[in-house]
Amino acid sequence: MEERNNLYPIFLKAKQLKVLIVGGGFVAEEKLGFLLKSSPDAHVTIVSPMFREGTVELAKQGDVTLVEAEYNKKYLKGHHIVVATTNKQEVNAKVYKHCRKRSILVNVADNPPYCDFYMGGIVTKGNVKVAISTNGKSPTTAKRLRQFFEDVLPENVDELVINLNKYRKTIKGDFEQKVEKLNEFTKGLIEKKEA
Repeated sequence: MEERNNLYPIFLKAKQLKVLIVGGGFVAEEKLGFLLKSSPDAHVTIVSPMFREGTVELAKQGDVTLVEAEYNKKYLKGHHIVVATTNKQEVNAKVYKHCRKRSILVNVADNPPYCDFYMGGIVTKGNVKVAISTNGKSPTTAKRLRQFFEDVLPENVDELVINLNKYRKTIKGDFEQKVEKLNEFTKGLIEKKEA
C-alpha cells in the first residue's frame, strides 16, 4: 500500500502564542532561526544551561527570553508550543511526556514518534506563504522543494494578492457568488500554456 502524508497543515499566529525551546545548542539555534524568519513577532523562551553565541545574537532580533537553567516542567507553564532540542534523549522524553500530560503541542527534534507537529520548509513572498512537508521523512527534500518554489513563485505574487483582495471587497452577492467570480477571475493563473 502506498504511504501518504496525513498531516494537517495550519498557519499559526505565533504572535498570539508562546513558544518554548528546550536546549541551547545548534539545533535550538536552527529552530529559533526558522521561527523568527517566518514569524519575527513570535514570543519565544529558550531554556538551557548554556547558549551558543549565535543563539544569543539571534535572540536579540526578536521577542526572545533566554533562561539559563536545566529543564524543569515549571517552564512549560503558559506556553502553547514546545520544541525540545537537547542532545539528552532522557530530557527530550521527559519534555514530551510533560507536554502530552498538559495538552501542549510538542516537537522533539529528529524524533518523529515524539512529535505532534513538524516544522517544514517555508517559502514567503509578501502575503503568500507556502509550507512544505515530507511527513518528517526527508528534511533535505523539503529544503530543495523550498528552493524550487522560491525560484518559481513570481516576485509580483504579493501585488497580485493585494489587488485580488481589493477586488474581492467590491464584489456584490453572497459568499458562493463571490467565490464563483473570484474563481473565474483567477482561473488563468494556473492554466497550462499551450506550446
